[in-house]
Formats: sequence, C-alpha cells, structure tokens
Amino acid sequence: MSEQISYTLPKYFKYSFNCPRCGVHSQQLWTLVTNRESGNVVSELAIAYCVHCMSMESRETYSIWYFCKMIYPEDIGVAPPNSDLDEDIRKDYTEARGIVNKSPRGAAALLRLCIQKMCKQLKEDGKNLNTDIGNLVKKGLPVQIQQALDIVRVIGNNAVHPGQIDLADDRITKPRKTRELYGLLPQAARDAIEKRDQN
Repeated sequence: MSEQISYTLPKYFKYSFNCPRCGVHSQQLWTLVTNRESGNVVSELAIAYCVHCMSMESRETYSIWYFCKMIYPEDIGVAPPNSDLDEDIRKDYTEARGIVNKSPRGAAALLRLCIQKMCKQLKEDGKNLNTDIGNLVKKGLPVQIQQALDIVRVIGNNAVHPGQIDLADDRITKPRKTRELYGLLPQAARDAIEKRDQN
C-alpha cells in the first residue's frame, strides 16, 4: 500500500494546501481582485491559483475567496479519498464528500456503500456489512476504526433518528469525536456490536 499523505485544508492566503479541485498538495498563487472601473483593490475578494492545476493545464485552476472564506468551489473541508481504494469506491466517496454539507444523510448512505465495497476489497464477503466488520475485528481491526465503521453503518441504515448526529461537524477520524458518536448509537445497536466482536 502507498504511504498516506496528510491532508491540508484550504486556508485563506496559506502558501500551500490540498487543492479543492485536483486534491494535490500544491503551492497557491494569491491575488486580490481589482475593480476594473476604479482600479481599486477589492480587499475582501481574492483568488488563489493552484500551481499543480496550472501545470496540468486544467480548465479551472483557481478558488475564489470572499471575506477570508472559500466560496468557489464550495469549501467542503473533507479530505479526498485514499488512493489505495478501488476506483469505484473513490468515486462514491468523492460524491459523498461533495454533498456532506448539503445532505449529511445522503452522504452517510454513500459512505455506507463505500464501506461495503471496501470490505469486499479487503476480501470479505460484502453481503452483510455487520458480519464483514466483525470479521475484520477478528483479524485485528483497531477499535477506533471499528467504531467509525459501525457509526457509518448504523447511520446509513437509518437506525438513528435524523439530526442526532451532524456529520458535517463531527469527524470520525478524530478519536474523541469517534467515541462520542459511538456513544450516541442506540444501546441495542452497541450491544449487538459488542456481542458480535466477542465471538
């Protein structure tokens, strides 16, 4: 497996970050917008040009920032998919990433599908996600990852009432947030998970 490189979120006037377009960690060339009529600089409006996108001669190479916030493309604040995942999983993950702020429930459903496909990539059956996660636990899957997978599995199955968990605010990649989210699962679901993992 290739080494997983950390993801740097886009930030106003930061020298480099992961481009919201190409996903590559790249230098950003910043410019403030000038009013054509007056020639005055519009200090609250800036454009960042991605050096990598420009080198690839991409159609769109920039992001637009207004009052220090990225407004184009929409700032989603989620890392791109791991390059070791199968292409169809990366495609589903990217779709979920693109809608997480607009439709957390839709993103959760797509992420559940990603996990199911990922289990198949890891040579599990892929028919019963609960069983697949249990098998991965028996093979040494860390507790933090197991809990994160079960969170998405249960939410994706609509076992939690909408609104109890806000996926846009709580990231499952942070250990503390993972434990908090796992604690919000219905007791019956957690009991079933623990019973499964004791076998």
